[in-house]
Amino acid sequence: MRISSPDGSASATFCLTRGGRLASLLIEGREFLVTADDAAFGWGAYPMVPYAGRVRRGSFSFEDADYTLPITMGAHAIHGTAWDQVWTHVDPPTPSTLSIGTELGEPWPFGGQAVQRATIADGQLDLALDITAADRSMPVLAGWHPWFRRRIAGAEAQLHVQPTAMFELDDEAIPTGELIAPPAGPWDNCFHLAEPPSIEWPGVTTLDLSSSHDEWVIYNEPDHALCVEPQTDAPDSFNRSPLVLSPGETLTISFSIAWAVAEGAQA
Repeated sequence: MRISSPDGSASATFCLTRGGRLASLLIEGREFLVTADDAAFGWGAYPMVPYAGRVRRGSFSFEDADYTLPITMGAHAIHGTAWDQVWTHVDPPTPSTLSIGTELGEPWPFGGQAVQRATIADGQLDLALDITAADRSMPVLAGWHPWFRRRIAGAEAQLHVQPTAMFELDDEAIPTGELIAPPAGPWDNCFHLAEPPSIEWPGVTTLDLSSSHDEWVIYNEPDHALCVEPQTDAPDSFNRSPLVLSPGETLTISFSIAWAVAEGAQA
């Protein structure tokens, strides 16, 4: 499903059968996302819900009960359950807006619903994710996992970011909950930032990223991509101090991508 800016200069395409993910972001004829391949996690920009990042060994306790999630990467559960579900239209789409949703059923034991809303206009794509608990309380940790292309039109991506603190990782690459001074990259870590991040392809385009929440996971180890991921908390919060939704309560998280095309850039 594709939506376009009113002036036709940008479009966003969503794949409902692959987790409701943003499958393509075209700006002035250039693709800014790693596009579809066989890797479940490695392309587009997909909602991570009802958990983001790793849950240690797929296990956690909540309200005096123990729960087990599918192991999806290494020894851990990762990136939620909705990334491979089929999403459907919640409201009829318009040329520049979209609203899609999915039920959070098995293997997620608490039920609930996720709805993603998208609007593209005036040099910006705005995404919002509403997560609603069913008839029982549930923990939640949500975000998006965008895969931005490292190279566009011959330009190498430059990540502009000012980390103020980083979540310490243990020997299983799981945050301990302690904050430490950020080391030099490359990173696969969760940060607090002094200001929202941006990605610049010199002479081509700059993307300014913003979110309603403060945690950002930055994964800049791959040669072909940059992942700058807004989240409601650092991974594995279920095993630390999770955000809890009461029955019927909704959490909303937002993510915006604004762009400025370099003067004289050729499509």
